[in-house]
Amino acid sequence: MPLVTDHHDRETFLSVVAGLSVVLAGVGIVVGAFFRAVCSGDIRRRRDWRTLAGRADAVTIMAPALVRTGVLTLVLLPGALGLYHVVDAAAYGIRSWGRGSSPEPD
Repeated sequence: MPLVTDHHDRETFLSVVAGLSVVLAGVGIVVGAFFRAVCSGDIRRRRDWRTLAGRADAVTIMAPALVRTGVLTLVLLPGALGLYHVVDAAAYGIRSWGRGSSPEPD
């Protein structure tokens, strides 16, 4: 956030981060759950990479990786939304409002 200094740009950045986290989390969880269902119980960890016999066995490693990545991405959502509301409610002139033009034209 220190790099995005304009108020409107700051709000846009936070809303885009929140939106991307929802999309990436949803895709990761849904695709990972689908891969887990397709694997029919043969779920492996990353350390089992050398035990794969064919190209289709990579799904057994991707299933838990995608689910974990999706859930981890969900952590960004409340942070980005919370910061968005803080920046939106900030009064002109304080640090969280950001720099830029005044909210009301002169």
